[in-house]
Amino acid sequence: MAELATIARPYAEALFKAGGDAAAAGQLSALAHVAADPQLLQFAGNPKADAGQVFDLITAVAKTTLAPSVQNLLRTVIDNGRLVALPEIAQQFHALISARSGVSDAMVYSAFPIEAAQLADVKAALEKRFGRKLEATVTVEPELIGGIRVVVGDEVLDTSVKARLEAMKTALVA
Repeated sequence: MAELATIARPYAEALFKAGGDAAAAGQLSALAHVAADPQLLQFAGNPKADAGQVFDLITAVAKTTLAPSVQNLLRTVIDNGRLVALPEIAQQFHALISARSGVSDAMVYSAFPIEAAQLADVKAALEKRFGRKLEATVTVEPELIGGIRVVVGDEVLDTSVKARLEAMKTALVA
């Protein structure tokens, strides 16, 4: 959702500029997981619940010690009624931390499960192909039939059988 991304960007950048690090990313991810709960969002949207109650509830459920910068971010998000954007804020903050360290996230979609040794080989080839360090996450999608599809940022490398069949279909129809 583009609107949430637009709302989340200034918050993620503010935390990043305030000295956010990997520890803050972990804390923010825990808060985002809690904030994604529909019942919590309903409670936060209740006019009878004040910001302090919402803050206390979220921090109690998250069960993690928060850095002062993360506490301030959470209070600001709650005060501005942007709790629904917290998961997107966490995602964008993680991307900023990764960019600073020179690591990009790679989503690897495979028709079959990939073993650790195979993933290491695939990751090495992808790092060479994309020219940067990658943090790979594998998702199994049987509809690919065979091969893999890799998404790194806005770049896509699709070597799946499904993509090849679509290309042949297009060539035959044209």
